Amino acid sequence: MGATLLSCVLLLLWPPSARADVLVQPDFDANKFSGLWYVVSMVSDCTVFLSKKDHLLMSTRDIKASAGGNLSVHMEFPRADGCHQADAEYLRVGAQGHFRVPASGYLDVRVVDTDYSSFAVVYIYKELEGALSTMVQLYSRTREASPQALEAFQDFYQTVGLPADMVAMLPKSDVCSQGDRHAP
Repeated sequence: MGATLLSCVLLLLWPPSARADVLVQPDFDANKFSGLWYVVSMVSDCTVFLSKKDHLLMSTRDIKASAGGNLSVHMEFPRADGCHQADAEYLRVGAQGHFRVPASGYLDVRVVDTDYSSFAVVYIYKELEGALSTMVQLYSRTREASPQALEAFQDFYQTVGLPADMVAMLPKSDVCSQGDRHAP
């Protein structure tokens, strides 16, 4: 019981300090970041993610830069019952590449590494109904991530304390049409 309580207290204390240390891509350019991205891999300590990670499929993010460095994001998620879609506004907070998503509880999103043409590593800190979680996503312009992208993803998620056994490499899916329309 004492160890469990200590673990919960440490979990509550750990994310805010780790979140503060997460830097964004230097000289982030929202216009270059715009376009279609495939979410090819994810890692998270979220209990919902961990319970479903073996059943998740590759999703997409169609991103458009908007005024003031904000991003308009259209997401498509393939599921067994069809293609689910959602739109979100990522509002710039401070530095370019750092966003808040107010429609999703408290969501802190940071683009921590990208070459704009092939990959991006995106850090997400979420607080929803009192539950805190950290997620790192690997975006790719194609359905196959390069070795460089996978290395950048792995190097980063380890720095925020997420272990390899929490990683999901997401299988391709043809359920959502957007990925098919934009496939390279």
